[in-house]
Amino acid sequence: MGTVVEFRIDRRSGVATYLQIVRQVEQALRMGALVEGDRLPTAAQVAAATKVNPNTTLKAYRELERAGLAEVRQGAGTFITRSLARPQAGPDSPLQTALTEWMHEARSAGLTGQDVRALFEAVHAATFEGAAQD
Repeated sequence: MGTVVEFRIDRRSGVATYLQIVRQVEQALRMGALVEGDRLPTAAQVAAATKVNPNTTLKAYRELERAGLAEVRQGAGTFITRSLARPQAGPDSPLQTALTEWMHEARSAGLTGQDVRALFEAVHAATFEGAAQD
């Protein structure tokens, strides 16, 4: 089994809690931190770690199941059924290395996390506007 995912819930984000869980699982799948066959934490484990209602986690897991990314096995848990990872975007890829270096450069230049996010989102929108994938 792979990495245990630790959910981080931002109650001020304006994004529904179950969607935050879905997006974090999708992100972990894209980065290769979760792979096919990995077991997701139980709703009770997520509730204990994040103070999120277990039903919220179950709703997120049902959404992942609808998307074909996970399956619930009665009595066994919820398991990842497929990956979203692409080798060129993985943790050891040249693209991630370059982005990490750029982030350190931006920080050294005095940009805040919010500055970097705004810059990234502007460039992302300009680059991928109208593209099928996001």
